[in-house]
Amino acid sequence: MTRISTGVKGLDKMLNGGLIPGRAYLVKGGPGSGKTTLCIHFLMEGVKRGEKVLYITLEEPIDILKEDMREMGFDVDNPLFVGIDATPVKEKRSFFEGMHYEEFAKGFNELIRAIKERLEGEEFTRVVIDPITMIKLTMKDELEYRRTFLGFLKEIAKYNVTLLITSEIYEMGIEDYLVSGVIELRTFEVGGKTVRGIKVVKFRGSDFDETIRPYKITGNGIEVYSEETIM
Repeated sequence: MTRISTGVKGLDKMLNGGLIPGRAYLVKGGPGSGKTTLCIHFLMEGVKRGEKVLYITLEEPIDILKEDMREMGFDVDNPLFVGIDATPVKEKRSFFEGMHYEEFAKGFNELIRAIKERLEGEEFTRVVIDPITMIKLTMKDELEYRRTFLGFLKEIAKYNVTLLITSEIYEMGIEDYLVSGVIELRTFEVGGKTVRGIKVVKFRGSDFDETIRPYKITGNGIEVYSEETIM
């Protein structure tokens, strides 16, 4: 079966070679766990291979994100990297050439419409929505959210893109059941020290490493130690 790299070697090993393309995956973790960094690794791997990729931020302004990612050595100014700033700010302005601004304050349906327009107009291979939590908060009815989210996944599947969605780790949500894979970034206290651990909770269509493996956020991004254990 064809695989695509996440951009993180240790995680690729845990996934038995990488992600299965054309499917949707959920990356869960608490604040500062590295969810966004992991997603940027994934997108930049596509850019390295000459692919056009799409990043949609719903929480952190894209100018700040790009500044942080540049410090880690990511080529976020490459024209193959397209960013949409959908953060709820009052002033609309373009931060970077080639960056497109969209406002999705009306909720998930507006997000779906805007993404479909971009995917129909340009050929992307990898898409990230960071985080889906912001959209979930706009929908009061859980059943409505479930139907809308499922419809969203079906629409995205038509374009044969590999989709990464980020979310908080607090509890299992509807997204966990509907996506093809779930990757969790966790924090533990071992011997008085904080240790980070990554776990593949779900990965349809493939075997995978179910052990929690340690990882670090370094000056070059995320490093996963696939041969080591937390304890």
